[in-house]
Amino acid sequence: MKKIFLSVLIIIVFGSCATEKGNTSPVAAGITDKKVNNGEDFSVKISENANAAEISNLLSTFPVFSKKDVNEEVSALKFSLQNYLYAIDAGNMKAKDKQLKGMQKSYRKIQKLRKSLTTDEDNILNRYLVRIKTNVAVLENSVNGISK
Repeated sequence: MKKIFLSVLIIIVFGSCATEKGNTSPVAAGITDKKVNNGEDFSVKISENANAAEISNLLSTFPVFSKKDVNEEVSALKFSLQNYLYAIDAGNMKAKDKQLKGMQKSYRKIQKLRKSLTTDEDNILNRYLVRIKTNVAVLENSVNGISK
């Protein structure tokens, strides 16, 4: 009885290991190589990338805050983020880098301006900024992994 149980257990363990899939990450699935020549030409399928989809979703659901200055800078950040995604989709490294710098500039300004918000608004803004920053970092790693 013990031998049969042990045999079945071994078959199950080895059988389950053999049927596991490789990488099921949505980021890796969204990356495609076009041509890699001196780091100038790259491509990430934005339409199939989970991080780009979340950034787009965050842009469309971004709340309006009580301070005009914050809203204006959020608009600048959203504009830079949209153009950043378009540049990645088009495979334009220079435009991507320019929009990334614009995003960073807006991000820093928002960090200074958010001190004037109420605690609730500050927490909401912080959640959005953290999610944006995380998704942009993952996209940057994906793009830089292709172009180097």
